[in-house]
Amino acid sequence: MILKNPFNFINQFFKNIKKQIKIIYLNSNYYDKKISKIKFDNLVYKPSPHLLSSIIKYQKKKININNISNENLWNNENIKEKDFKRLNNFYWFFSLDLKSSKKITQSIILSWIEKNFKYDSKSWEFDLTSKRIIAWLSSHNLTYENIYEEYKEKFNWMIQKQANHLMNEINKSKLIDDKIIGCAAIILVGLCYKDKKNYLTFGLNFLKKISNLSLDNQGFPKSRSIKQLIFYLKYFVLIREWFKEAQVTIPDQVNETINYLGQGYAFIWQSIKSDILFNGNNISNNSEFDHYLNRFGYTFKNENREFGGYAILKNKKISLIMDVGNSPNLNFSRDYQSGAMSFEIISNGKKLISNCGYYDNKNIKLNRLSKSTATHSTLTIDDHSSCHFKKINNYNLILNDELKILKKNIVFEKKYWKINVSHNGYQKKYNLIHERDIEFYQEKNKFVGTDKILNKESNLNIKFDIRFHLEPNIKLMKTQDNKTILIELEDEGWKFTCNNFNINIDNGLYFGNKNSYTQNQNIFISGITSNQNENINWQLTKI
Repeated sequence: MILKNPFNFINQFFKNIKKQIKIIYLNSNYYDKKISKIKFDNLVYKPSPHLLSSIIKYQKKKININNISNENLWNNENIKEKDFKRLNNFYWFFSLDLKSSKKITQSIILSWIEKNFKYDSKSWEFDLTSKRIIAWLSSHNLTYENIYEEYKEKFNWMIQKQANHLMNEINKSKLIDDKIIGCAAIILVGLCYKDKKNYLTFGLNFLKKISNLSLDNQGFPKSRSIKQLIFYLKYFVLIREWFKEAQVTIPDQVNETINYLGQGYAFIWQSIKSDILFNGNNISNNSEFDHYLNRFGYTFKNENREFGGYAILKNKKISLIMDVGNSPNLNFSRDYQSGAMSFEIISNGKKLISNCGYYDNKNIKLNRLSKSTATHSTLTIDDHSSCHFKKINNYNLILNDELKILKKNIVFEKKYWKINVSHNGYQKKYNLIHERDIEFYQEKNKFVGTDKILNKESNLNIKFDIRFHLEPNIKLMKTQDNKTILIELEDEGWKFTCNNFNINIDNGLYFGNKNSYTQNQNIFISGITSNQNENINWQLTKI
């Protein structure tokens, strides 16, 4: 214990030294010459901008480039970080109308090159560089038409120079999502300049490496992140469409990965057409992406009841979704939330029971709160979460230890469903097991639930809380006997009851909309265990 701090100090010292050496290297003339070597000066494939419509939200009202001042565009020192990134990734090019001046557009690119022709830690940040390459090449109707020779040389040189930088840095990039975008950019350069041996081969090989590393044997992200699954699928489909449009043979690995990811997408979204708030997901509405897939002829099927650690039991009117999977490996746990055995219910397309969503911004307190068990529709013990997280930088948390599902049984019949599952999240600290049974009786439109606290020792008087969260603006009313709560769900009415413990209505925070929060309410059961094995019984019935 005495040596712990000195070792940490020494370790941090060498990390800082290594970081400084890397900065010196990236800013050196040697590195600049290394990435400035280019082979091809002819853009032979020009990707259609509309292929990016699944990635970029196009504005209906287009901007005319003539209304943008180029004079001080790259010299605003007081620009906010968020605005700086938007400006330097050039995705705003897709908001320009086709009447915009090609001359002005190209002069903006030239002025950026003049200011950033050498590596800069801010403007050459990995994800910015990847997006900038994609934006410049996909906006070729403005960036590469009616060009003169000097501009053409600088444009091609800078495209390939940035791609060389990506190839140098991609292994060191921390986020898998950024690596995916980096691969896409490198592959696009290979297609546009018909370079199969360098950019194309490198990009495809690294893409395969990422897939093997980050996808499980079902093709679902090991992070168990729904958001990441859809992100992967969008970029793999985009890459495939680039290959198809460029009339280059589509690699088998791309087709196979799309098939795997598509099965996950069919299960987690297309089967219920609702955003479910588990493990990093927010409300995004993927209907537009569905249209994109249909337009390009992609169809996916998945009739499983369980996939990727999630169970979905449904009929035409009711869906029950539950997290029944182990926590991910610590290295893939950045977006994981401690909501094991939490569930959501969708009735006639409306969310009846929900989780609270995910806050993924630089406010680590809100991020930690959104990761807590209390923001999920499940049980907490002694105000503690079923998982614990540790800080890895100023605003990122990863798991400190893993959670395991101990038993699992799923029954699906025409008029009767049942999920029985338990986890060990409270075993280490409290020597407790949480087991949950949820049954659904279709003819009665009734859910019957039992939350069991199984005590491995004879410790009693343990505080527990069970929350059932609702979306904002859903109206609740408690009856006088403290045993029943009425739920008004637009034109539906539901009744929640608990016979052996009092229930209440509590306020909380809802993070369903990305990087924002609002107040919501939850049905709240609280108590103290009086038996070694405590059963908390509740029912949810349509009225």
